[in-house]
Amino acid sequence: MNLLIVESPSKAKTIEKYLGKGWRVVASVGHVRDLVPESGSVDTEHEFKPKWQIMPGKEKQLKLITDELKKADNIYLASDPDREGEAIAWHINDILKARKVLKGKNVYRVAFHEITKNAVIEALKNPREIDNNLVDAYLVRRILDYLIGFGISPLLWKRNLGKSAGRVQSVAVKLVVDREKEIESFKAKEYWSVAANCYFNKIEFDANLINYNGKKIEKMTIENKSMVDEIVSNISTPTIGKISNIEKKKVQRHAAAPFTTSTLQQEAARKLRFSSKRTMATAQKLYESGFITYMRTDATNLSIEAVNEIREYITKEYGDKFLPKTPNVYVTKSKNAQEAHEAIRPTHFLNLQTNLSGDELKLFDLIWKRTIACQMTNAEFDSVSVDIEVKNSLFHCVGTTRTFDGFMKVYIEDTDDTEDDNNVKLPILNIGDNIEIKSLKTEQHWTQPPARFTEASLVKKLEELGIGRPSTYATIMSTIVDRKYVEQDKQHRFHPTTAGWVLVSYLSNYFKDLVDVNFTAKTEDTLDDVSNGTKDKLSSLKSFWNPTKETIESVRNIKTSDIIDNINKFMNFHLFKENGDKCPKCGGVLGIKLSKFGAFIGCNNYPKCDYTMKLSDTPDTPENQEKTDEIKEKDLGENIFFKIGKFGPYVTDGSKNVSAKKYNFETITLDIAKELLSGEKKKVEPIIIGKNPVNDKPIYYYSDGRYGPYISCNRVNVSVKEQPLLDEAIDLINNKKTFVKRGK
Repeated sequence: MNLLIVESPSKAKTIEKYLGKGWRVVASVGHVRDLVPESGSVDTEHEFKPKWQIMPGKEKQLKLITDELKKADNIYLASDPDREGEAIAWHINDILKARKVLKGKNVYRVAFHEITKNAVIEALKNPREIDNNLVDAYLVRRILDYLIGFGISPLLWKRNLGKSAGRVQSVAVKLVVDREKEIESFKAKEYWSVAANCYFNKIEFDANLINYNGKKIEKMTIENKSMVDEIVSNISTPTIGKISNIEKKKVQRHAAAPFTTSTLQQEAARKLRFSSKRTMATAQKLYESGFITYMRTDATNLSIEAVNEIREYITKEYGDKFLPKTPNVYVTKSKNAQEAHEAIRPTHFLNLQTNLSGDELKLFDLIWKRTIACQMTNAEFDSVSVDIEVKNSLFHCVGTTRTFDGFMKVYIEDTDDTEDDNNVKLPILNIGDNIEIKSLKTEQHWTQPPARFTEASLVKKLEELGIGRPSTYATIMSTIVDRKYVEQDKQHRFHPTTAGWVLVSYLSNYFKDLVDVNFTAKTEDTLDDVSNGTKDKLSSLKSFWNPTKETIESVRNIKTSDIIDNINKFMNFHLFKENGDKCPKCGGVLGIKLSKFGAFIGCNNYPKCDYTMKLSDTPDTPENQEKTDEIKEKDLGENIFFKIGKFGPYVTDGSKNVSAKKYNFETITLDIAKELLSGEKKKVEPIIIGKNPVNDKPIYYYSDGRYGPYISCNRVNVSVKEQPLLDEAIDLINNKKTFVKRGK
C-alpha cells in the first residue's frame, strides 16, 4: 500500500478519490511541530539549535499517520509547494525518523500546484527529495521570529508598552502610523477650476481652462475666488469660441496580469469587500476542491496547457477578433518569485460545471474572469483632444470612445464590470468651427491628505517595499487588527490605535532596524537567498541576531521615565494638535502615561495634581474630523451643499437639512445628496451565505441593519463586522447565548 500525506482533510478526500485502491491519503492538518513557547527554546550559543514540541492536538494526527504507515511500503509527503509546506514535510519526516517507524519504507517528497487527477498522478511519477534549502529558509524565518518575540516582547510587557513586536507586523503598524502623521500634519489648500459649458450641433460638453492671458493654468494656479471672479468677468459669457487645434489618436489598453496572491487580495478587497483573511480562506477551499491552482504565489506566468485551453475557450465563446495572434506574456514584477510556479487560475476552462455558492462562487468568478481576460486582445479607443480659443483664453477637452471591447468584454480591473459612463461625448468637430460658450462653470476645491491604508493598499505597499511574501500577507493584516494596534473605520481604512502609536514610538526610538522598511526588506531577501542556496542558514542567523541582541541588552536598563519622555515627543502633536499640552488644572505639562489598563493622559505634577484624561481610539473618520477648520462646505450643484456642522456632516438644499454622517468631502455626490434629501433609502437585499445543517434553514447576511451588519437564521440574529464565511456563520448562530428576562 502507498501512503500519501497532505495538509488538509478536504484535500485528502479529493485526492483519495483520484487514486483509488492501493492508496491511503491522510492529513497532517497543517504544521504538527513548533518551537517550545518559552524562553531558551533556541540556543543562540550553540548554532541556534531549536527545541521542538508537538503542537497541541496534533498527537492524534501523528498517531493516525503512524498507524497507516505500518500498512504502507511507500510514503509520499505531499504538503503544499512552498517554504512552509516544505517545512511540514521535513517535520513529519524528522518525527517519524525519531520514532523509528520508517525502517524498510521508501519516503518521497511530491508537490503539485493544482488538485486535479492529472496533476496529482504526474507529481507521483516525478518524486524528489526534501529541499533542504527551503527548509533552512523556514528555520531562519521561524527562529528569527521567535528570537524577536522572546527578546523584545518582554521589554514591552514590563512597561505596559504593548502585547508583542514582530519582524513584519511592526513595519506594517509603522506604515499605518506614518500615514496618520502625514494626515494630521496636512494643511488643506484652496484652489479653483474653471470650465466652459460648450454647445455645438445640439451637443453640449465641457472644456477646462488651460491658459489665461498667456499664462498656463495648472491645478493650483487659481488660488481663490477673487481670481476666479476676474477670469469670469473678463471672458464674459455667453460668447463664441473657435476650435484652434484637434488631435486624434488610437489608444489601446492591455489586460491586467493573472492573479498573484497579492493582487487577488487587493482586487477581492476592492470588488468583493473581502478581508485578506477571508480571501485566503475561500481560496484555500477552492484549491482543495480542485477548482483553482495553488493560491500562494507571486508569479504571473501560466502553463502552456492552460493558455491553450483559455485560447480555445475565447475562440469558441467570443470569436477570433478577441484572440491575439500570439499568447499574451506577463513578466513577474516580484524580485524573488522562485517559490511560485504559476499564477492563480482555474484548473479547467472547457465544459466547466460548478456547484459553488456564496464566497467561493464570488471569488471563483473573479479569478475566472481575470484569467480569461488576460489572454484576450487589447481594448481599443478613439481619443480626440480639442483646443477652443475664447478671447484671451484657451480651453481644452478630451473625448474618448471605446471602439472595441477586447478583454473588457469579460473583465475590468479595479472597477465594477460595467461600461464606462464617464467619457466625454464630443460632436464631430473641425478646426475653425465656432463653438457657443453658454456659461463658465467654476468650482472650489481643496487639496486632500493622503488616504488611509485599506487592506488592499497596505498589502500593495508591503509588496512594493519587498516586505512579506504571499504566505504572510493575510496573517499580517489579521495580526495587527487582532492585537489592537490598528482598527478599521466604516470605509474599511486602517487607523492606528493608541497601542499602535505607543508601540511604533518605542520601536522607532530603540529598535530602528526592526521598523525600518529597507532593513526588513533586506531580511526577506536573505530568506530568499537561503531558499536559493546562495546563503547558508547559520551566517544568516548570526548577521541578524548578533546586532539585535546587543540592542536588546542596551535597551533593557533604560529608565521607564526616559522611555515615556521619548514616546511623548513622538506623539505630542497627535495627542494635543495645536491645543497645547498645558494641564488645565495646575498648568503643568500633560503627557501620555502607561498602566496595565492601557495608556492615558496625565499631568507631570502627579501626585500633587491628579488630572487625567482618557484616550479614545475612535478613528478620525469623516464624520468627526475632516479638517473642518479649513473645509466647511462643498457645492454639489443644483443649489445643494454638503456641510460640516456642530453635529457632524449634513446635506442641505436651503430649505431642508439631512444628516450625512456616512460621507465625507471625497465620497459625497449629488445623487447621494438628492437621495438623502428625498428621504428615500434603497433597500439592500440580504445575501444567502448558505444553509444551517442543524435545522436546514438558510443563513442570511444583512449589511444595512439598524445597529450595523448582522446574520440571521430562523429568527436568531447575531451582529457581525463583515460578511462571515459559512462555517463561521454556522458557529455564531448555533452558539449564540440566550438571555432570559427574570421576573421580580
